[in-house]
Amino acid sequence: MSGGGTETPVGCEPAPGGGGKKKDSLGFAGSPAHLIIKDLGEIHSRLLDHRPVIQGETRYFVKEFEEKRGLREMRVLENLKHMIQETNEHTLPTCRATMQDNLNQVLQRLQAATDSVCRLQQREQERKKIHNDLLIAREKQQVTQWEDFMREQHGKQAEVDGEHGKALEKLREQYAEMEKGLARFSTF
Repeated sequence: MSGGGTETPVGCEPAPGGGGKKKDSLGFAGSPAHLIIKDLGEIHSRLLDHRPVIQGETRYFVKEFEEKRGLREMRVLENLKHMIQETNEHTLPTCRATMQDNLNQVLQRLQAATDSVCRLQQREQERKKIHNDLLIAREKQQVTQWEDFMREQHGKQAEVDGEHGKALEKLREQYAEMEKGLARFSTF
């Protein structure tokens, strides 16, 4: 890093051709300005250019991750396989048997409930039919009673009209006799 002569910086290769002086855009290859620029490039690459280090770390991380992940995935797959086997061998038959038993009980209860509802509905229909029959019978009875009542009223009306007519006739006769009697007295 010093600006002196033919020193090669750490990690740099010596200039090809054994340190011969070649012309460069800034002057000769061995000039102090050239060496400073070279040193600055080296410093820049070591301090600021981390690509090689990052690439190495990345490769190491990926390798470790894949190894650990591969083992973890194998364990997960084996656990899943074990769980599936246990489910197929134990859990599913147990669930199926329980479901069959409970489903049969539920179906029996549902059938019993359906039968009860049908009986209740049938009773309700019979009750409504009896009620409707009673209403129809009462209505017919009331119509018959009304017709009898109206016939009776017409009969009574005719009877009353007849009595009234007789009473009018008697009154006319009575007034006619009274007029004759008055006519006899008025001639005196």
